[in-house]
Amino acid sequence: MPAPEEPVEASEPPVRLSLPLEYQQDVFHELREEDALLVLARGLGLLRLVTNLLHSYDAAGNNLILLVGADDRENGWIGEALAEQAAVSGSPKCRGLKLVNTDLMSVGTREKLYTGGGIFSITSRILIVDFLSTLLDASKVTGMVVLHSERIGATSQEAFIVRMFRQKNKGGFLKAFSDQPEPFIAGYQPLTTIMRNLFLRKPILYPRFHVTVAKSLEGKRKAEVIELEVPMTDAMRDIQNAVMECVEVSIAELRKGNTGLEMEDWTLDSALHRSFDTIVRRQLDPVWHRTSFRTKQIVRDLSLLRTILHSLLTFDAVSFNKYLDTVLAASSPPPGSTRQSQSPWLFLDAAHTLFDTAKRRVYTGRITESTTAPDKDGLNPVLEGMPKWDLLAEILEEVERDMYFNPQPQDESNGSILIMCGDQGTCRQLREFLQTMHVKDGTVPEGEADQEEDGIDEQKPSAKFMMRRKLRNYLQWKRDFARVSSNLFAENQKAINGTTSHGGGQGGRGRGPPNKRRRMRGGGNNATAQRTANGSVHVAGDKDMHIQALMHELAPAEMEDTAATKAIDIGADPLENMEDYYELYSMIDLVIIHPYDGDVDDHLLEEVKPRYVIMYEPDAAFIRRIEVYRSSHGSRQVRVYFMYYGGSVEEQRYLSAVRREKDAFTKLIRERGNMALTFGHDAANLDPQESFLRTVNTRIAGGGRLGATAEPPRVVVDVREFRSTLPSILHGRNMQLVPCQLTVGDYIVTPEIAVERKSIKDLISSFSDGRLYNQAETMLQHYKSPMLLIEFDAQKAFTLEPFADLSNTIGTSSMVGSDLQSKLVLLCLAFPRLRIIWSSSPYQTAEIFLELKKKQEEPDPIRAVHIGLESGEDPEGRTFNQTPQDMLRAVPGVSTKALQRLILKYENVLEVANAGDDELSALVGRENGRQIRGFFDRSVWDDGGGGE
Repeated sequence: MPAPEEPVEASEPPVRLSLPLEYQQDVFHELREEDALLVLARGLGLLRLVTNLLHSYDAAGNNLILLVGADDRENGWIGEALAEQAAVSGSPKCRGLKLVNTDLMSVGTREKLYTGGGIFSITSRILIVDFLSTLLDASKVTGMVVLHSERIGATSQEAFIVRMFRQKNKGGFLKAFSDQPEPFIAGYQPLTTIMRNLFLRKPILYPRFHVTVAKSLEGKRKAEVIELEVPMTDAMRDIQNAVMECVEVSIAELRKGNTGLEMEDWTLDSALHRSFDTIVRRQLDPVWHRTSFRTKQIVRDLSLLRTILHSLLTFDAVSFNKYLDTVLAASSPPPGSTRQSQSPWLFLDAAHTLFDTAKRRVYTGRITESTTAPDKDGLNPVLEGMPKWDLLAEILEEVERDMYFNPQPQDESNGSILIMCGDQGTCRQLREFLQTMHVKDGTVPEGEADQEEDGIDEQKPSAKFMMRRKLRNYLQWKRDFARVSSNLFAENQKAINGTTSHGGGQGGRGRGPPNKRRRMRGGGNNATAQRTANGSVHVAGDKDMHIQALMHELAPAEMEDTAATKAIDIGADPLENMEDYYELYSMIDLVIIHPYDGDVDDHLLEEVKPRYVIMYEPDAAFIRRIEVYRSSHGSRQVRVYFMYYGGSVEEQRYLSAVRREKDAFTKLIRERGNMALTFGHDAANLDPQESFLRTVNTRIAGGGRLGATAEPPRVVVDVREFRSTLPSILHGRNMQLVPCQLTVGDYIVTPEIAVERKSIKDLISSFSDGRLYNQAETMLQHYKSPMLLIEFDAQKAFTLEPFADLSNTIGTSSMVGSDLQSKLVLLCLAFPRLRIIWSSSPYQTAEIFLELKKKQEEPDPIRAVHIGLESGEDPEGRTFNQTPQDMLRAVPGVSTKALQRLILKYENVLEVANAGDDELSALVGRENGRQIRGFFDRSVWDDGGGGE
């Protein structure tokens, strides 16, 4: 590994880069020249730039590069791209990407990997521990690449890593990347703040309207884009308007009930984006314990209404109506509750329009007792199709004609068709539509649709066959759903009344108040079996056979007895002579349906080489990926069909996202022009007297020179605590952190003070499984002053109320809160020497630790590790993998001390499960061994427990 003072950028390695466009080369050279933060517009190939930068250092050899912040998908993308570039360049020095995570990666293995050098993608928690324990010397790191820099806050793990890296390494390079400009404009001078957290001084901004980007993408190789505006049906427009009215009324109610908050972003346009819930919740968190139940309910309802808007444009009519049935059932109040506990938007006239119109898109009429056929006085199928389906079929016909009449011999594309969707659900929907759009409804059985020539309609594609099949499945589901709802209603009534004698009829359902169950679907009153305003039926009852009859009427050919088709000849080989039925598809006949997947779509375009791309749903980033792909390959023609619903929230959301990104870059450019350079304190250039005063030991009275020391205050920290932000804050307060695998306590502040840190969520779970009592007992055995630190979230109110709000029912939160306080009182009575520290934030916790360390000795890490271990046990042999430990901790009979013995004795959970009774009894005691053995011997099929 090179020394830190060696300038890596001094000599350009002769490597072959895959950056054909001008703006890509400009960005690459800017990053090679100096450290910077790159903010790139989405879809312009961020990971391609990162990969080429890493490849340039990898080809130079003898480097140690750290990649921080990459997720599994990005690791796969970068690793594959580095391997391809190494194969093309033929450089023997390229070693590719190495992953360092918690998957059986021991300390010795990591140390050996670091010694060999290369490019490492490391999880943040492991890298922090390795830096602090000097397993990885930060001064020997050539450089660091940080992804997703928009997530880096003052207390984030990535900021902690960068701070430790810069303290020991002034010469290594540091590059940060992001393709999310919106988070950089939230708050006061956000770009400056993130630059300070990253120890960087130069931001590089490349929006889509950048001169070089526009020149690269809008030249002679510009992609052909055909924009297609699809009109919504009248029913879809009515549903959208109804949902928008519910959203607008909910926002008005939210504003009315919270007048003291900043509500500039609480608008109808902002409510269409996913970040709206985060914005509202962030402003309500400090006063969440004083927030009314109605406000909390509206916050949850806004997320639900936005999901309904999205489902309207992606689900077919039957699936959308089915989804609304589940929404209505889930939003209905429990039996015996008041009307006020139901979601407010359900009582609006717009909500009635929503449910009624959704039903009329599927069928008209009602399921009555006398219904015998779907076209008489009962249910009449409507089965409204999605407008985009017909347009998609027309586009495919146009593409087929174009490929036949206008062949492109010079085109290097494969001629395949790529259809891009928003998610996997839409992909499955389109696959089903394309497979059945030429099948005549009711003439061909489903399994023989591709074999009967008379069942094919070549004139006009239709979705009737698919929609009628969905309607049959919906009727079956509705019957079962109504029965389940009725049973649940009866059981709830029994639980409320305590007996069945109050109900009358069937299981207490006769006394349900009908006026309190407006528009209920399923679980209704047997005595009042009337329909609701939208024609739904409350109970299944005798109507099961009528629904079954409707299903037979809808498809008589498919509802016949299929026993003959289910009979399988076991002696026959199903793979015999199958080579006669298989052949390779030509790429020109290939139609690929794929969901949007970020930067992975760049690989998809390069591998598939499509001639035609159909964007079933709008996505600005993918349009730019098409532009980059077309501009990078002059011999490949691409035609793009861009589909969107005109006047819909889909169009509004797309335009709003483009506008928000443009505004974000505009503000970033303005802030960069007004940015003042900030300089950090360099300890190496400090005056000797000032450097000495910085290390004065204030724990000695007066901070006199007799108490001066060259070492900062020291705290021993359990390695599992590096998931939290407290270690980063302690390190920022000039405390020396010693990461260890502790058996007793989380933080060893002094030789006599051990602190067990609990967040509120962890505190509740620790009381539930009894883990906290065992931890308190072990701390009392080995430390003079054991302490329990209860730490709240810095952004939330200092109270137990929001954490105890576990349900929507009024009164439950106070009951849980009082129960938690009672358990704390019992804990103090059981352990009088245990001290409880209440902290409102990690910053206050750091101040408390400094006060506790005054006039106290420094803790010994070696002694802290050995406390709680039996004689002869080796702390170095213990594993860092927490998942098996958490699994064993949940097994009956596994106490804290028993857990330590088990993980030191056995390699994995399987060995514990196979251990004998005598072996376990000798290790953890007879009673604990019996419980452990009984747990693993219990049969999962036997309710009574016990083995076979």
